[in-house]
Amino acid sequence: MLREPAELTIADDGSIFLPLGLLAEAGLSSGSQILAYSRGDGRIVLRRQQDAVQELVETGELS
Repeated sequence: MLREPAELTIADDGSIFLPLGLLAEAGLSSGSQILAYSRGDGRIVLRRQQDAVQELVETGELS
C-alpha cells in the first residue's frame, strides 16, 4: 500500500527527522538498527540492518 509521502528537510549538520508514523509503518521503532545506502540516483535507502545483511548473504547485493 502506498502511503502519503512525508516532506523532510536536511538540517545543516546533515540530520533528518523521520516522523514516528513513517517509522511505525516501516516496522521500525526507537533503537532499531538500520543500514543506509545511496542508490546513486537521488535515492537513499534505509533498511532494517538484519534484512539488508540477509539479502547480501543470499544475493550478494542490495536492492
